[in-house]
Amino acid sequence: MRTFLTDDWALSVPIIGAPMSPQAGGSLVAALAHCGALGMIGLVPGADSVASLRADVSEFRRLAASRRFGVGLIAWAVEARPELLQAALEAEPFAISISFGDPAPYAARIRQAGVKLICQVQDRESALRAEAAGADLLVAQGTEAGGHTGAVGTLPLLQVVLDRVSVPVVAAGGIASGRGLAAVLAAGAQGAWIGTPLLAAEEARNSPRARERLVAATETETVLTAAFDVAQGIPWPARFRGRALANGFTERWHGHEAELAADSSARQGLAAALAAQNYDTAQLYAGQTVGLLERVEPAAEIVRRIVADAEQCLQIVTRDLSRATIPQ
Repeated sequence: MRTFLTDDWALSVPIIGAPMSPQAGGSLVAALAHCGALGMIGLVPGADSVASLRADVSEFRRLAASRRFGVGLIAWAVEARPELLQAALEAEPFAISISFGDPAPYAARIRQAGVKLICQVQDRESALRAEAAGADLLVAQGTEAGGHTGAVGTLPLLQVVLDRVSVPVVAAGGIASGRGLAAVLAAGAQGAWIGTPLLAAEEARNSPRARERLVAATETETVLTAAFDVAQGIPWPARFRGRALANGFTERWHGHEAELAADSSARQGLAAALAAQNYDTAQLYAGQTVGLLERVEPAAEIVRRIVADAEQCLQIVTRDLSRATIPQ
C-alpha cells in the first residue's frame, strides 16, 4: 500500500495517530513508530504542559530511539502560551500539527526548523487558510471524530477539501477499521489520522476503568458538547465542541451551558468525578467508531489489522469493479 505518507514521508503504513491528550504519551507514540506509523504526542494547555512534553519525548526516545514522532498543538493555546511551540521545536520532532485556529503565525518558524507542518481542518475556509500558510499535510477532520471537532461529516468534508487544495490530505473521524481506511483512500486521501481505536491500545495513557467503559460503548452513545469545557473553564472556541460518551452530566447540562457556567456545585461535582474516575459523570472523549472497539490490545495489532483489512477490501473492490459491466 503506497501513498504520499509511505513514499514521501517514508512511513511503512499510511496511518497517523492523533495527538490525544493525555492518552497519546511517549509509550503509545513509540509503539506506533515501531510499526511504521507516525504517532503524535498530545499537548494541551496547562501549568505543566512543557514539563509533560519533555517527559513524553524522553520516554519516546528511550523506547523508540531516533524514530520519527510528531507533536500536536492547539492554535489558540499557543497564542496564549508561545513557550508551547518553543518546547515542541526543541524536541526536534518530524512534524508539528497546528489545529483549531490559524496556523499562519507559526508556519514559517516551524518550516524553517525543518519540521513538517500538519494542520487539522474542519471546513473549506480552514483548509484554504492552512494551504496558504504552507502546510505540508492537511487533516480533514469530520464531526464523527472523538474529542474536539467541527460540524461537517468526514465524507462531505473530505470531498470539499480534496476538490480545493493541492497539498496532500489525510482523513480523520469515523475510521477504525480496514473498511474505513479503504474508503478514504479510494476517495483520494493519502491515509488516515486515527484516535478512537487507539484508546483501546495497551500503551494508551488511560485507566483500565476508562478502557472498560469505552469497549462497552456503542456507536450511538456519543454527544458533541461544550458542557465539559464550560464546567472546567477551558476556553475552547464555540465552533469546536468535544465528542464524548454521553452520560448523566451531558443529559443534565448539554444545551444548558450558560446555566452550567453559573453553577459552582455542578462544576465541583465534575472535578470530583474526574478524580474518582466516575464516568457516569466525568468525560470520556471518543468518536462514533467507539462501537467498533472490542478489546484492549497492543497498538501494533490495531494498526496491523486496519492496514491488512484495508488492503483486502481494496483488492476485492478492484477485482469486482473490473468485472462489472455497465447496463446498456
